[in-house]
Amino acid sequence: MPHSSESPEFPAPGTRCPCTSGLTFGECCGRWIVDGLPAPTAVQLMRSRFTAFALGDAGYLLATWHPSTRPRELDLDPTVSWTRLDILRTERGGPLDRAGVVEFAAFSRHDGERGVQQEASSFVREDGRWSYVAAID
Repeated sequence: MPHSSESPEFPAPGTRCPCTSGLTFGECCGRWIVDGLPAPTAVQLMRSRFTAFALGDAGYLLATWHPSTRPRELDLDPTVSWTRLDILRTERGGPLDRAGVVEFAAFSRHDGERGVQQEASSFVREDGRWSYVAAID
């Protein structure tokens, strides 16, 4: 999976994954972000996208964003620290599905304040790869 040459330094494979799955980075999101393997489910892509936000990897975020809704560039705020991801609900999004929805809560800190972003996101799978499409109402 191509991503920006300005990719951040990645966690060591044996450290805890930023997506708070309980797995190590190498067992979890590192497979998709560093190794370039396609995430087999919408939830795993969502987890890897959260991790990319936590690491400041705009290149991976753009690469996993569906071309129909992807912005030309993405400027991430380096002062926001993404601390936890809770998956609240999923609809479809499995290895054999073509579409799925993942509802999540992403927790952050910014200027000493805690924040949470809750969203239901739509995903599609084309040519064996999941892509983020958009937030849905």
